[in-house]
Amino acid sequence: MVRLSIIASAVVLLTASSVLPLRADDESIDIRSRLISHFKVGSDETRFGAFEFLGGLELSSSSASLGAMSGIRLSEDRASFLGVMDTGFWYAGRLERAENGVLTGVTGFTVSPILDADGAASDEKWRVDSEGLVVRGDEVLVSFERESRVDIYPANAPGGSRPTGSLPLLIPLEEFRSNRGLETITVAPDASALAGAVVVVSEKSLNESGDIYAAILTGPSKGVFFVKRHSPYDITDGDFLPNGDLLLLERRFSMAGGIGMRIRRIDGSRLAPGNLVDGPVLLETDFGYQIDNMEGLDVTTDAQGQVFVTLVSDDNHSILQRNLVLEFRYMADSGADR
Repeated sequence: MVRLSIIASAVVLLTASSVLPLRADDESIDIRSRLISHFKVGSDETRFGAFEFLGGLELSSSSASLGAMSGIRLSEDRASFLGVMDTGFWYAGRLERAENGVLTGVTGFTVSPILDADGAASDEKWRVDSEGLVVRGDEVLVSFERESRVDIYPANAPGGSRPTGSLPLLIPLEEFRSNRGLETITVAPDASALAGAVVVVSEKSLNESGDIYAAILTGPSKGVFFVKRHSPYDITDGDFLPNGDLLLLERRFSMAGGIGMRIRRIDGSRLAPGNLVDGPVLLETDFGYQIDNMEGLDVTTDAQGQVFVTLVSDDNHSILQRNLVLEFRYMADSGADR
């Protein structure tokens, strides 16, 4: 197992203003990266609605530790990353880029078990089904799906630490459906109406009207709200745009219809206790595109104010699925597609 200190170093880098190379270690995982140059199979098209496809990677390794990536967060300079696997592990590393910024590979990839309140790791998936994470100052918040909770870890050493506490969920525990609980966890930008509030959205925990349970966990507007569900899609992750609107990543799968992915935009001004929110679909794809079981979404900006969306897939440790990292530039302005 990878030394816990590597993950600690990765998160220090993640939260720092200037990112240094990750430390090499004999127990790190060697990653092979296959470049994905075209998002739509057989097409040179790069613009897909509000998104411009910049490139992607298909990751593979001889190590069985690669896989199950369910959430990702990038550093301020978009060079380092920290994520969680739904098998109960942290993962971290660096994104290598060409001079034009296009992804070319992954280096310094490391994994480490997520410890529970007793300081122990577990191989019981129902206890460690970590689905999302967000960095909030000097803390990392992690959402867990089956044993529903949001645990808080120190950002300077999450891999070597037990949680320092948990956030009250506000959603009644009996409303969480088995294996359909918390997926999205994110923090509203300072410039938005919710300024710094923690927001969570479940995958498919539904009220009597068939709407998805969600909640604002902190701040003066805290309380439960609902997201309109459009079958057959379920929510797998989300993050805020700089203006305070919320992007939700959604996935569908059936034996008859195959796999699909879409991204929906929610008006941030509608996020309030008791509200039912919905919004336009900005991107919708199927297996005619380079997608798989898309589980993680992160929104970042560069020094010029350009907005980027990074997606990762969960291969479920199956030889029939892939570990993907896809990157887009978000081209719409703050109100173009509400």
